[in-house]
Amino acid sequence: MEITLRDVRDADLPAFFAQTNDPEGIRMAAFTAKDPSDLAHFQAHWTRILEDPTCLVRTVVADDGEVIGHASVYGPPGEREVTYWIDRRHWGRGAATAALRALLALAPERPLHARAAADNAASVRVLTKCGFRPTGTERDFAHGRGEEVGEVLFTLPA
Repeated sequence: MEITLRDVRDADLPAFFAQTNDPEGIRMAAFTAKDPSDLAHFQAHWTRILEDPTCLVRTVVADDGEVIGHASVYGPPGEREVTYWIDRRHWGRGAATAALRALLALAPERPLHARAAADNAASVRVLTKCGFRPTGTERDFAHGRGEEVGEVLFTLPA
């Protein structure tokens, strides 16, 4: 699937909000906001992200112009992490892999880190295709599932 990354626009936020409220997306991501339907919290969260000059955040756009998700790099030097969210309607078509590869080309710093729910095979596959290697595991409470969930930690080495 062909995608492009571009700067986030205010007009993208309603699409992000809808995407992050998809029940299957919430279940797969597991580690989500406590209440994804809380619009005020969502807006405050995105305001902080977009005002933080250390965050590299991009909108993922399909070749037909549809906003299909977002991808970003955040965190302090040496601990920077990647994250991405792709609309479920585009799962299994290479959009997440293409978005992460494009993001990595914009973010030359290494190492970079990532996390995925241990049973989220698709996200684990995306990360490994993009050069991330498993470096550990953790268990933590996942709001998206209402229980403790295993998580795989990844690093993209220098």
